[in-house]
Amino acid sequence: MSTERDDAELDRAFVALGDPVRRAIIARLSRGPATVNELAEPFAISTQAVSRHIQVLEQAGLVTRSRDAQRRPVHLAPARLEALTAWIDQYRLGTERRFRALDAVLAHPPRKEES
Repeated sequence: MSTERDDAELDRAFVALGDPVRRAIIARLSRGPATVNELAEPFAISTQAVSRHIQVLEQAGLVTRSRDAQRRPVHLAPARLEALTAWIDQYRLGTERRFRALDAVLAHPPRKEES
């Protein structure tokens, strides 16, 4: 059973993922950590704007930052992404079970009795 806190965390994560730039950042980070400048390269927006997008992703718990000398690489937060996947899967799996049951019924329709 989900709590209000769980619901709020889900809301923040899905709002964060609702923006195409933030989804692209997540996709890029799936290949490994990157700096803000590296993340900003493919976009026609400032590094400041990319930093704000990263802050939204951080607040949603989807990314983290570390310090590596002068660099501040951004990393995916795999546990948070797994939690989102688990939430989605609970509904996906239930729906798939219902469709399989429907497929089984449709594959073997009841026979009409001949008079």
